[in-house]
Amino acid sequence: RHPSNKPTLTFGARGIVTIQLKVQGPKFPQHSGHYGNYVPNPAVRLSQLIASMKDDNGKVTIPGYYDGVTISEEARSIMSAVPDDEDKIRRSIGFSKPDQVANTYQESIQYPSLNVRGMKSGWVEKEVRTIIPSFALAEIDVRLVKETDPKRMVKLIKNHIKSEGYYIIDRDPTDSERAKHNKIITFNHRIGYLAFRTPVNSEIADWLRAALINGFGEEPIIKRTSGGSVPISPFVNTLNVPAVTVPTVNPDNNQHSPNENLRVGNLIESIRTHVALLIQPY
Repeated sequence: RHPSNKPTLTFGARGIVTIQLKVQGPKFPQHSGHYGNYVPNPAVRLSQLIASMKDDNGKVTIPGYYDGVTISEEARSIMSAVPDDEDKIRRSIGFSKPDQVANTYQESIQYPSLNVRGMKSGWVEKEVRTIIPSFALAEIDVRLVKETDPKRMVKLIKNHIKSEGYYIIDRDPTDSERAKHNKIITFNHRIGYLAFRTPVNSEIADWLRAALINGFGEEPIIKRTSGGSVPISPFVNTLNVPAVTVPTVNPDNNQHSPNENLRVGNLIESIRTHVALLIQPY
């Protein structure tokens, strides 16, 4: 649901591509005293590579990354009607300034994103060791919008990595490859599913709005798209059918995080929502 926890209709969702980057270092972790300043550190190289993909404002700097995305005046009108309290959103999440990909939160999710969802190299905390790691790994997710082709996005990222001097493979390197290439990265990706978007001014939209108004006595909040991805996308795009999600879970449900939850009040309102949909004539 919208952060206000009011009834919400969401007319689209972003798609997703996942990428694993593994910068190769020495065949085995090496003593940082014996080999520091001599053996290249893959953790440093990976951090430099990731930093080369975005500027200080969080905008992707890979050429062509946002190509094809245009936002019409109608779309801007739909987004401006969403009652976001962005100051409250920032305070509740715990940060001071958003990335500058767009002017508002709603506009920001109309563009493809590039997110580092996890990193691994060496050992930390109680297991920390004075070593040069043998590899550094990053897990990336790319959220797609309706205008972005996933194969093209993967190619753009690969081309950028090549431009940074990397030899790209899809497995661990052989000894001969290690001897020949200064920078080696293992690159693997998976295309999850595409984005979809249903027109806000449509027959299904009118039916859903009427159902929620009858069920809750107020206009639902209309969102052009969700920032996340939903697995109904293959059915929507293959069958070319309209699709709208009717989220009912509380916005502070810690989605994909520890202590993911559903408030009892939202569970009850979910039942009300389903009843409202079932009894509304189409």
